[in-house]
Amino acid sequence: MPEKASGPLSGLRVLEFQGIGPGPHCAMLLSDLGADVLRIGREEGNGWPNPIVDRGRASAVVDIRSPEGQAFCFDAIAHADIVIEGFRPGVMERLGFGPEECLSRNERLIYARMTGWGQDGPLAKVAGHDINYIALSGALDAIGRAGAPATVPLNLVGDFGGGSMFLAVGILAALLERQKSGKGQVVDAAIVDGVSSLMTFFAGLLSSGSISLERDKNLLSGAAPFYRSYLCKDGREMAVGPLEAKFFGEFTEKLGLHCYNEMQNDSKCWKDLEKELERTFLQEDQAHWVELFDGSDACVAPVLTLEEAADHPHMSARNAYVMHEGRKQAAPAPRFSRTPAAIQPSGDGHAMLSQWMADSCRY
Repeated sequence: MPEKASGPLSGLRVLEFQGIGPGPHCAMLLSDLGADVLRIGREEGNGWPNPIVDRGRASAVVDIRSPEGQAFCFDAIAHADIVIEGFRPGVMERLGFGPEECLSRNERLIYARMTGWGQDGPLAKVAGHDINYIALSGALDAIGRAGAPATVPLNLVGDFGGGSMFLAVGILAALLERQKSGKGQVVDAAIVDGVSSLMTFFAGLLSSGSISLERDKNLLSGAAPFYRSYLCKDGREMAVGPLEAKFFGEFTEKLGLHCYNEMQNDSKCWKDLEKELERTFLQEDQAHWVELFDGSDACVAPVLTLEEAADHPHMSARNAYVMHEGRKQAAPAPRFSRTPAAIQPSGDGHAMLSQWMADSCRY
C-alpha cells in the first residue's frame, strides 16, 4: 500500500459501488482530500470510462452475486466508514447490500445513496438523466434566450452541482454527527433536492422582486446585454458581466460608450445597447479585447476552451491543473494550509482491503 495521504480526510475509508456521474465524482473528491477509496467494479465497467474522475482509487472487479464476491463486499463494509452507491432504489436491497443489512454489520457506517429522483416518491424508480432532473426542479426553465428552447448547461447543474456536491456535504455532516453519537446513518442525496436547494438563491430574489426568471427579463440568464457573451471578429467570444454600476462604468469607459452609463438598468434601452456591443466586439479579434480589459474591473473575460483554461496565466500561477498519470487535470480543491490534498495513486482493491482488515485504526 502507498504511504498514507496527507489530506484532511486521511484515514477515512470509502467503499464505492461503481456507478456513473455524481457517485464517482463524489468518491474522487473524497480521495483527493485524503480518503482511501476502494471501488467495487464490474467486468463490463459503467459504460462511461473516465480516467480523470476515476483517479485515486484502488479497484477490485468482483461478482457481487457470487459467494466470494459477497464475502469480499461484506468484509469491506465491516471495515469502511462510508459506502457510496448510485443505483435505482431497491437494487442494493435485492443484491443483499441494503442499508439495513450493512448497518447491522457496521453501526458506524455512513451509507450514502445517490439518485436523481430520491429514494421515494412517484418517480423514484423511473429512469432519468440530468436534463430531466433540472427540468422538474425549475432550473432548466430559467436558462436560455426568449423564444428558443431552454439551454442545457452541460450536466453541471444537476449531476454535479445538485448531486455529487450535496452527497459530499451529506457525508461530511454525517461523519461530524458520528463523532457525537458513535453511530452511522443513511444519507439520501437526490439531484432534484440538491437542484431545488441551489435554486433558493433565485427563489429568494424572485420573491423580493429583485429578479425575473422570464427569459426575456432574466438579468442573469442573458437577457441583460451586460451579462452575456459576444462574438469577436475571429469567431471567438468574450464574456461580459459588469452588473454593478461602478464596473459597468469602467466597462463602457474602455469601449468609449459613456452615453449608456445612465441606461444600464432601463430595460427599454437594452436592445440598443445589445446591438452596439455586438457591433463593437465584432470589430476586433478576441486577443485585442483580452489586452484591452486585462487587469481592469470591467468584469470581462475570454471564453476559453477546456484546454486553454488549463494554460491561462492565472490558472498556471495557482497550479490549478497538474499532470497525473500522463494527463493534465484539475488539482484537488479546495486547498488546505496544514493538511494539503493531493491526487492519490491508483491501487489494487484486494490489497487495500487486506490493509483495512490488518489495520485496527479507524477514522
